[in-house]
Amino acid sequence: EEYTLRSNHTMETLLEKLEEMIEKVPEADVEYSSGVLTLVWPKNGTYVINKQPPNKQIWLSSPLSGPKRYDYEPETGKWVYLRDGSTLDGLLKTEL
Repeated sequence: EEYTLRSNHTMETLLEKLEEMIEKVPEADVEYSSGVLTLVWPKNGTYVINKQPPNKQIWLSSPLSGPKRYDYEPETGKWVYLRDGSTLDGLLKTEL
């Protein structure tokens, strides 16, 4: 199913990017298990990103901006928070 492929790819890509980032920040940690990605970022706190297959969404809980639910937008190839049009990648780049 398209959602499964897209969400798995997104989570794996995020994990790779975050693993690279935490190499430069000794106190940081990232873990991915059972579709849940947990990032401990020293200056901010803990982020939780997880897949929500029933809704076909990816959910993010940020210690800075709170919870958001992202839907996949085929036109742009991005996960978008429909309330404000922000993207999952964009939020992480801004906050991290």
